[in-house]
Amino acid sequence: MAPSTALSLLSHPYQSLAPVTKGRSELKGAAASPGSALVWNLGADGPMSHAHLVKSRPGGLALIVVLPGVERMEQSPGLIAEVQAARPHGLLPTHDQPRAGEISQVLRRPALDLASEVTDYLRWRGILMDRDTTRLLQRVIELSAELRTITALSRGLYLSRRALGRRFANRGLPVPSHWLQVSRLLRLSSRLQNSDASIFSIAYECGYPDGFSVSNQMHRLIGYRPSDVRRFLGWEWVLEAWLRREADKGGLDPSKARSVLSGAQSIGAPRSMDEPSGKSLRWSRPRTPS
Repeated sequence: MAPSTALSLLSHPYQSLAPVTKGRSELKGAAASPGSALVWNLGADGPMSHAHLVKSRPGGLALIVVLPGVERMEQSPGLIAEVQAARPHGLLPTHDQPRAGEISQVLRRPALDLASEVTDYLRWRGILMDRDTTRLLQRVIELSAELRTITALSRGLYLSRRALGRRFANRGLPVPSHWLQVSRLLRLSSRLQNSDASIFSIAYECGYPDGFSVSNQMHRLIGYRPSDVRRFLGWEWVLEAWLRREADKGGLDPSKARSVLSGAQSIGAPRSMDEPSGKSLRWSRPRTPS
């Protein structure tokens, strides 16, 4: 594959963009490095020829889209739909040569609506849910901004702990307490990446007793420490690391959701966790941060 001016990769330490030269294999390698992003410059020549590769990129690899000029957008009426289908992390205005620093600032931005963006990510990753379960999960994520325990969460949802747990288990989803914990960690991750305050201060601000507690919980859930999350930008890779650990432990089984949902109820087409355009449920082991 010849070097593309439309596709490039940005990885830690976020100092330069690397043109994509090897197609999907290169994207899979980038996705194994936490905090990496694929940059899709729609102002470059022939960008739409890369639409399938962009939409089927590996999980955990954030997408930053650089928009074309108004004239090109008017000439391509389906362009916006293609961009939306690719589920971008963020957008940049028209720029012939976007800089790594500008893109990294977009990459570190907190989710505007964490609940909706997480469930959109799950759909893109092939984790199917009926509408009621989607709304329930969104409510869990919303309440994670205020609540810290599964008992408080159950009360906030007006459900017993058993009923709440059964609803998630029947869909092959991780237990509610893990969703609560990872949602809190996603919020904390964004604070770490957008603040110079100490890890201990941010942990206390986010409702943890101290930095040691949040570090231990983070390592248990995603295999990384707060210092790693501060260094590697974005939140998709954090969520993806957790999903992989849940799948490894048997806490995530999307096939259950497919057996529960009828074809008419399914939200999106089934996709594998390792390949959004997918085949079977497979996970690649992320690299250990250096």
